[in-house]
Amino acid sequence: MKISKQDIEHIFERLRSGVVPERGLEAFAVGIDRTRTEIKRQLDLASNREGVFKFLRGGYGCGKTFVSRLALLDARSEDFATSFVVVSDNDLHFHKFDDVYRKVVQELGTSECERGALGFIIDRWIGRVEAALIAGGADPDLANFDEKVEKRIEEDLTSLTQGQAPQDMIRVLRAIFKLKQNNDLENASALISWLSGSKNVSVSPKKIANVKGNINSTEAMDYLQGILAITKAAGYKGLVIAIDEVETILRMKSDIRAKSLNGIRQICDAADRYPGLLWIFTGTPQFFDTNRGVAGLEPLHNRLKLIQNGKFYNQRQPQLVLKPFNAEILTELALKLRSLYPTDNRAQLDRKVTPEFIERLVTEMTKGFGGDVGIVPREFLRQLVMILDLASTEPDFDPLKDSGYKLELNSEELRIIEGRSYIKLEPEDSDRYALTF
Repeated sequence: MKISKQDIEHIFERLRSGVVPERGLEAFAVGIDRTRTEIKRQLDLASNREGVFKFLRGGYGCGKTFVSRLALLDARSEDFATSFVVVSDNDLHFHKFDDVYRKVVQELGTSECERGALGFIIDRWIGRVEAALIAGGADPDLANFDEKVEKRIEEDLTSLTQGQAPQDMIRVLRAIFKLKQNNDLENASALISWLSGSKNVSVSPKKIANVKGNINSTEAMDYLQGILAITKAAGYKGLVIAIDEVETILRMKSDIRAKSLNGIRQICDAADRYPGLLWIFTGTPQFFDTNRGVAGLEPLHNRLKLIQNGKFYNQRQPQLVLKPFNAEILTELALKLRSLYPTDNRAQLDRKVTPEFIERLVTEMTKGFGGDVGIVPREFLRQLVMILDLASTEPDFDPLKDSGYKLELNSEELRIIEGRSYIKLEPEDSDRYALTF
């Protein structure tokens, strides 16, 4: 496959920091063909007007973030819009749907506009509205053409959402169009921010659109339905939303955990209201299997229950199990990165960083962990990139002599190695949550 020089540089710059790249992931994806096949099936369902969800299950180091980001890249290549959101203790609680909405829309991206794409999508949609009017015989040079566009904006959004689009959303979209036609980009931009869930928009632009206040939790999912409808009307197949690290919910207070888990249940239950929308959640086994998590909320547990037949998991059930890295996959990954590495000294690099050296690196860096490479992929890749850098730029560098194989594990990795729990267990963790509907 072809990959741009810019994306290659991005990959290695992110890996140097121990962070999953946002682009170019397909160039070094290994061992996840069956996982990608199932996600492709979900994308096909969404493109055929199904509302669907999938939960990626895996321990630390299994590649949940990598797979979810790759899923979004695959989605964009198939003309979906996407959004990648990381769960935070402080500003994303799933029972506050205005929080969820704001995060999702602010991170909205397409293949043409990687982030903050709402304005781009609206412009593309309105362009199609104008083209449809012209194709129907309307004259764009007549004074009343803009009025026809505003009317069609309202009619189309009402039709596409079966009347569920909030009236304030329609007012704002009409105002955005009118402001742009009058070259008032400042107020148009402010209203796009309001439509993105921002609570910091001043009174003046809201007064132009005849709206008050902000998007609240009660109506946020209706706004999301409107955003989905606009996205599809703009020519995209649908929307894919990845919610990463949902196990963060386990660290929240008991009442917030219960409400957040119930919020996820509501999202799953309402999936069919959003044809063309695929939700992808990532979480650890502890999130799914303990009463502090999914197992503690019976309606959600019943929907997401993981069924195992012998040693086999059906990949088409709601939870998609990610297997941890092994030495073979990690070696294959390292060889792919070596061949991808940008250098003017290819012969020097290949001579120093041989397949035999990479196998030795895998062995040395997993000593003391019983060969469990699932714990150390982040730091392994960081060390590998450092070695590739030195082998490419330092003529006297000898990785066999000058590499220390020293692991610098973060607190999460140390916790796993020491067998400590992700959260501080409490007596009431053995109880289930009260049902909330």
